[in-house]
Amino acid sequence: MAQPVLSAVRSATSITDDKHWLETGQQSHEKEGAEAALPPVEAHILRNVTGVCRSGELLAIMGASGAGKTTLLNVLTHRNNDKLRITGDLFVNGRRVDPDTLASRSAYVQQDDLFSGLITVREQLIFQAALRMDRHRTYEERLARVNQVIMDLGLTSSEHSRIGTPGQDRRLSGGEIKRLSFACEVLTNPSLLFCDEPTSGLDSFMAQNVVSMMKGMAERGKTVLSTIHQPSSEVFAMFDRVLFLAEGRVAFLGSCDEALRFFGKMGMACPAQYNPADHFINLLSVEPGRVNACKQLIHSICDAFEESNLGKAVMKEVTANQRLQNHQNDFLSFREENDSPYKTTWGTQFQWVIWRSWLETIREQRLIQIRFLQVIAMALLLGLMYFREGPYVDVMSINGAIFVLISNMTFQNATIVINTFCSQKELFLREHHNGMYRPDVYFLSKNIVHAPIFTFYSILYTSIYYFLVGLTPELDRFLICLLTGVLITWCAISFGYFLSCLAPTINVALLLLSPFFLLYMVLSGFFLNLRSVPLFMKFISYMSWFTYGNEVLLVNQWAGVTNITCSPTATTCYPDGATILQQLNFSPEYFVRDLISLCCLTLGHLVAAYFFFHLRTLRSKPRR
Repeated sequence: MAQPVLSAVRSATSITDDKHWLETGQQSHEKEGAEAALPPVEAHILRNVTGVCRSGELLAIMGASGAGKTTLLNVLTHRNNDKLRITGDLFVNGRRVDPDTLASRSAYVQQDDLFSGLITVREQLIFQAALRMDRHRTYEERLARVNQVIMDLGLTSSEHSRIGTPGQDRRLSGGEIKRLSFACEVLTNPSLLFCDEPTSGLDSFMAQNVVSMMKGMAERGKTVLSTIHQPSSEVFAMFDRVLFLAEGRVAFLGSCDEALRFFGKMGMACPAQYNPADHFINLLSVEPGRVNACKQLIHSICDAFEESNLGKAVMKEVTANQRLQNHQNDFLSFREENDSPYKTTWGTQFQWVIWRSWLETIREQRLIQIRFLQVIAMALLLGLMYFREGPYVDVMSINGAIFVLISNMTFQNATIVINTFCSQKELFLREHHNGMYRPDVYFLSKNIVHAPIFTFYSILYTSIYYFLVGLTPELDRFLICLLTGVLITWCAISFGYFLSCLAPTINVALLLLSPFFLLYMVLSGFFLNLRSVPLFMKFISYMSWFTYGNEVLLVNQWAGVTNITCSPTATTCYPDGATILQQLNFSPEYFVRDLISLCCLTLGHLVAAYFFFHLRTLRSKPRR
């Protein structure tokens, strides 16, 4: 397809509620007290915004706060429009386009830079190239494209540096991060590039570098549209054309020199040695205390532009572009035969997502070391507390040691994974909605990467603790204890995943964790005889891995023990293991059932976790 000429005639009306603040040319709506109960109010944000962006052109969209810049960009890219009623048409090369077609041929550099901080710049681009470029490209072709983009955007010196996490170990400068955002989007060589405030948070030097990069892309034939806030005079001079918005209307569309002449003819010439962008934005702003006068001036400027030769030329060009289409309902479409939003197959997505997840896991060296030391320290500390010497047996201490084993493995593992899906939620949603991978791929990859690590920690902890406490030293019983410990670990982890997917934030997930664990612990059979539990509470005990784990480990410890040498300090002496199990209402005949129940609980938690994870993904999908 030839490089596109983009033209649009768009209006947007917003239905406001208590979550949105809107200011329009006619009124502002703020809900306070009883007004919050009023029905939704419609407010015009964009009013017949009409314009053209040509091939090989950098068009900057500017205006005061509330002018409609971001709304216009969202309307053009069909993102975050669930609160808008939109009318008008969008044309590329004279043919009307639908949202999916535009998305497949364009890229959107968003204002917020979201990356995984544990991988390098090169690895980030390889990951993006593997999942976003055409599926028919070979790995060598993708790698060659990555190398080209790294060179074009000046990332050669930092390509092997980790991206880092803001506020913790950020290793790239603001300019490098922004260039990396552009690099991820231009890998697919899109014809259209939309940018939302690309210079936000950068100093003047970095901002100029970013705009120079955008200018270079336009000179190579791309069509670049960008909202921008308070550019310097040097940056302003680099734009091919500028679009000024005010009160949702077009106040000016043309080159920078034409802007100077247009406002000069209206008696609003930019003073010498003054930044033109600041001058024009000040003219088009509504000042407190002069609201009516400012709005009158803005409307007169917008009306003057519509009647000017420049305004008529824009309308003429838009009309000419629309006439190129063969039929009124002839849509430009490039959808693939399978009509899938994903560029790659399920297997390819799984391969690359699990690759990145593994890199993220093994590179948290400090966390791995701390976790390793924590497991050993807790096993030694608790094991020494229950350490037993000699032939004497304290039944209460051993039963308590088994319950502590279950509790500690639960709390340690559940609290670690509960942040898994909350911490990277925004990154996942952006990559998923960009068509990189499916939700089930991401969910499954996280589980598989965590499996060997948590299994190893569980075996390590149980092995140390088991022999320090002095549990039955038979090999088969030790192996059964290891297996049960792994199953308990995975019950706790899967429940942590469930809360992480269910709760909107990590704080809510942690608040839910305590009451669930309290109920499960009380109904484990250690604090309370399950025969005395009310019928409606027994249902909860069936969902508690404390119950099944406690029964398996106690049966494993006491079944077949025919003689117990009681400690002189023991308050109660039991003649054999069967008496202990009978006292606790545990039975060896439920041994296999309990192991199967632990497996079913793990699977049930994971299924429930994925259900809420997928549901949250669907709810967050941008409306197109």
